[in-house]
Amino acid sequence: MLQIRRVVERWSWSGWGVLSDRLGRSARFWGLAALSLLIAPPIWAEDESESSAPAATRTPLRLMLAWQPQAQFAGYYVAQAHGFYREAGIEASLLSMGHARSPRAALETGEVDLAVLWLSTAIEARAEGVPLVNVAQLFQRSSVVLIARSSSNVHRLSDINGRRVGVWRNDPALPIEALLRTRGLEVKRVPQSQTVNLFLRGGVEAMSGMLYNEYHLLINAGLEPEALTVFRLSEYGIDFPEDGLYALEQTQREKSAAITAFVAATRRGWEQAFADPEGALDLVLQHQRAARVPANRIHQRWMLEQIHAVMGDPGEHGWDWRLHPEDVDRVGEALQHLEMIDAMPTDIERLGVQ
Repeated sequence: MLQIRRVVERWSWSGWGVLSDRLGRSARFWGLAALSLLIAPPIWAEDESESSAPAATRTPLRLMLAWQPQAQFAGYYVAQAHGFYREAGIEASLLSMGHARSPRAALETGEVDLAVLWLSTAIEARAEGVPLVNVAQLFQRSSVVLIARSSSNVHRLSDINGRRVGVWRNDPALPIEALLRTRGLEVKRVPQSQTVNLFLRGGVEAMSGMLYNEYHLLINAGLEPEALTVFRLSEYGIDFPEDGLYALEQTQREKSAAITAFVAATRRGWEQAFADPEGALDLVLQHQRAARVPANRIHQRWMLEQIHAVMGDPGEHGWDWRLHPEDVDRVGEALQHLEMIDAMPTDIERLGVQ
């Protein structure tokens, strides 16, 4: 159990005291059926420097992000706005996750060339015969948490046994389900949407969340850090790597050079985002307003800081964005042991094609 005691910067925003049902979630990741497809329209002029590739020679690539616009994806927004993709010869389209349309589904049907997925989702898809491959693994560890009110006498993980617990639908539920099954916990699962309202109104005694999103939303809604008991899944052996870039095998073969260039430009975007966080937040907020989702700078700043902590600094040789075979084996074996997949795919090594 992790009792987080941190003084979080407060903010006021009209209508935020009790969060509206329109509030979007992060990442991470993930109440897939309840969102609407949002393609943010152009809201700034991209850098058309002389070094940019001519429009006729640029390769179009469509990327579906794992959630609505937010700082979880700041590096992509920065790379697009600063013309890094165009300089790399890419005409990039950034799509937000859609209503009843997950990034995995969009990738499977060819609606997009690339998608941001968690490793657990990718292994599940591969086990079901979807020929996904990983082209970059940006987040090497997990930020998923279970959050409970301390006043409900939940102090240890075992205390949620028999309680009402908010669980995301579909793919994002995999790590939470893995935790519950590993610990032999019998809970009353309540479908959780993209807001924290169900928890605030007492509809559940614990909820799924991301440390960089839902936890901070609860603090901003007026709860003291001391009033919350936070269980980080990574501390209970469920440390499943999260945001990775995936493509279908055929797409990776046919557009290998373009995808490599896209990944390199994305690296530049994240480097710039962390070097100039306020500039990156300007872009995040523009995307949020264009998509008509709540936009709050202080919350997005918190998120960007937490994402930076997850990714770390690039170091002398840049970030290690490889998908490590030991992580694939560890997560795949956990999913198989918990009967969340029938068996490890015989060609699972092809998942990490980088």
